[in-house]
Amino acid sequence: MRIVIALGGNALLKRGEPMTAEAQRRNVKIAAEAIAPVARDHQVLISHGNGPQVGLLALQGAAYKADEAYPLDVLGAETEGMIGYMIEQELGNLLPFEVPFATLLTMIEVDPDDPGFKNPTKFVGPVYDKPTADRIAKEKRWIFKADGDKWRRVVPSPEPKRIFEIRPIRWLLEKGVIVIAAGGGGIPTMYERGADRKLIGVEAVIDKDLASELLARDLEADLFIMATDAPAVFLNWGKPDAKAIHRASPEAMRDHQFPAGSMGPKVDAACRFAEVTGKTAAIGALADIPAIVAGKKGTSISRAYEGLEWHR
Repeated sequence: MRIVIALGGNALLKRGEPMTAEAQRRNVKIAAEAIAPVARDHQVLISHGNGPQVGLLALQGAAYKADEAYPLDVLGAETEGMIGYMIEQELGNLLPFEVPFATLLTMIEVDPDDPGFKNPTKFVGPVYDKPTADRIAKEKRWIFKADGDKWRRVVPSPEPKRIFEIRPIRWLLEKGVIVIAAGGGGIPTMYERGADRKLIGVEAVIDKDLASELLARDLEADLFIMATDAPAVFLNWGKPDAKAIHRASPEAMRDHQFPAGSMGPKVDAACRFAEVTGKTAAIGALADIPAIVAGKKGTSISRAYEGLEWHR
């Protein structure tokens, strides 16, 4: 099978952990241990989130004068290289030496009229208490929104339209390469208005799940997995009557509301993939990836299922 595995940014750098290279590498190693058994038997492409990482780079860059700070598209390209390097190294330590890897800087086109530019919703960077968030917002002119009981920076998150590097990604997969692409939702780019149609970078972060879904669809993947820090999609998450969904149809999933800042985009991306392709999308824990491929863990969404089925 051809499998696209999207690793959540918060799975690679867990909430509350120090935002250090050591902590990130430790989590990448966990991801590699879960992906390696799958990569031995299937054709694998890996994408990843970058919310914590790109936010940290922006925070570091903000120590300089405002006109010297790098924009988010450039920081997104930096995170693609940084995280891709760690994934290649840790996964390469577990697979035969002759298995080739490639990390691709991946530009993705967005629409300049996308409503996401008017309503920033994408969380990036670390969490803060309210007084600290208010101080940074005043100093940096950043926008903050509540993330649970903490506060976090938000930036525009336009929808992905087109993946520019889709052809070289296909070529590499056909040659047996394990590809890491569309990291952090890809590098947001758009064409300037006018006769020249010049391609430029955009101060935004594309949602990783929607970009990965587009990638999986364009590559005609047999299975699309979104690995996160939750074992499955739950109804009534955090309440005494919470129930974990095992299998579901896209229609049944769309009958329920899921948090916009966490599980909502994943469910939306999974439903889109299942509806358009007729194949299966799955959501589950990073360490459970082999069991998710086997259909034993996580939440699988497909037109082949009816209603909702629950984990015991």
